[in-house]
Amino acid sequence: MDTKKLRQKILDLAIRGKLVPQDPNDEPASVLIEKIRVEKERLIKEKKIKRDKNESYIYRSDKSYYEKFADGTVKCIDQEIPFEIPESWEWCRLGSITQHNTGKTLDKGRNTGELFEYITTSNIYWEGFELNTLKKMLIEESGIDRFTVRKGDLLVCEGGDSGRSAVWEYERTICFQNHVHRVRPYLNIESWYIYFFLHKIYLSKEIDQYKKGVGIQSLSGEALSSILLPLPPTKEQQQIILEINQCNSFVEIIEQNQGRLQQIVKNTKSKILDLAIKGKLVPQDPNDEPAFVLLERIKAEHPDSKKKTKKTSDNSHYTMEVPQGWSICMLGDLFKFIRNGITISQNKEMKGIPITRIETISNGMINREKMGYANIIDINKYSDYYLKENDILMSHINSPIHVGKSAICEYLQNEEKIIHGMNLLCFRPIENLNAKYISWYFKSPVFNESIQPYIKNAVNQASINISNLNSLIVILPPFNEQKRIVLKIEEIFVSLDKIVNSIKA
Repeated sequence: MDTKKLRQKILDLAIRGKLVPQDPNDEPASVLIEKIRVEKERLIKEKKIKRDKNESYIYRSDKSYYEKFADGTVKCIDQEIPFEIPESWEWCRLGSITQHNTGKTLDKGRNTGELFEYITTSNIYWEGFELNTLKKMLIEESGIDRFTVRKGDLLVCEGGDSGRSAVWEYERTICFQNHVHRVRPYLNIESWYIYFFLHKIYLSKEIDQYKKGVGIQSLSGEALSSILLPLPPTKEQQQIILEINQCNSFVEIIEQNQGRLQQIVKNTKSKILDLAIKGKLVPQDPNDEPAFVLLERIKAEHPDSKKKTKKTSDNSHYTMEVPQGWSICMLGDLFKFIRNGITISQNKEMKGIPITRIETISNGMINREKMGYANIIDINKYSDYYLKENDILMSHINSPIHVGKSAICEYLQNEEKIIHGMNLLCFRPIENLNAKYISWYFKSPVFNESIQPYIKNAVNQASINISNLNSLIVILPPFNEQKRIVLKIEEIFVSLDKIVNSIKA
């Protein structure tokens, strides 16, 4: 189950009036809006707020929606209305039901007053606030009320990830910086309802129509005011908030169970590979040509090889049980070469000849979208570094957790040219071997354990050298058993992947 889409669906139903039933006894939102207008007039008379020159209200007439402005002009806004809402709801502008302003500008050279902790965009997240990195700035006494957040206020990012919001639920007060909007609803408007509405239009990217700027976009106070919002009656707002929270708690349980199942599948795959590489996944066939015959043939066909190989007939020194027909060899015996790639200056346009780089290995596969590119006039001079079908790439210089990660090169087109770049090793298997078997071996716990003693750790980086990889001792199954092992692994993994995909659907 795609829980991200499920969360979005819950929010979508909520703001359309389809998550909770309407109660005909609820005071309609039109009455609530009228009460807010009266309250605002009182505050204006008491000089606690200023009259908004862009004030407007939206009403329905003859099955259409109209907006009346402070200067008396009226405009039909049917094209702005995205969907129909229940009879007891009303469309309104966010600015007509809330007070909002940005915070204090940080200017160390000019700011005076007392030091106060303040919130900036980096402290605001959809899940709440990150308060471990709070800083302080000087604020004069006359500005404290304007730049202070109290419990129930909604804070909205103006810049950065503009539109990202959180409701302040702490008893303590705190100040806020100028790239943050403080949104304080008028009477009987729930901050959490506005929060959920903003989250919905953020996820659906509908909020982008209100943003301005090229590259880094911002959500100005004027734009925030103009956001069109479907307003339910107060009691229904409260019911919607409760229902969303309850639904989200169910979604969290689903996510936890999905996480457990995915971990079980991951562990199962690891165990399957462990059994495969130890000769316990498929039965041995006494009619298979023994692996030592295969290794002797490889030596005969590659007499110029400078690699030192171990005697394949002497298995007495090897601690792991060697299945019937399998044989011991060094890893380097199985490849034409193991080598690093070539350094080529790459462009930023993502055009030209593709070149592998560290990020190219992604989730156990070669990700063509994570390759570098270079404009090369004479590509033939790099022909020695063209990747071939069944080449295996491995990360040998990376963060410790990623050293040894590998992927097999498959599905190359006839004329396709991909250059093997630096910081990934290329293993080119000898033709007599099943390359997919070797690829699965590299993903197995057995291989991962075998390379650990040779990994050298530095600051934020680890590495393993080609010499150590060449000399690793491995046990090799007969060629026919390699094929049977690959088929069995792929068969089981397909079934396991179907289980994982079924819970994501």
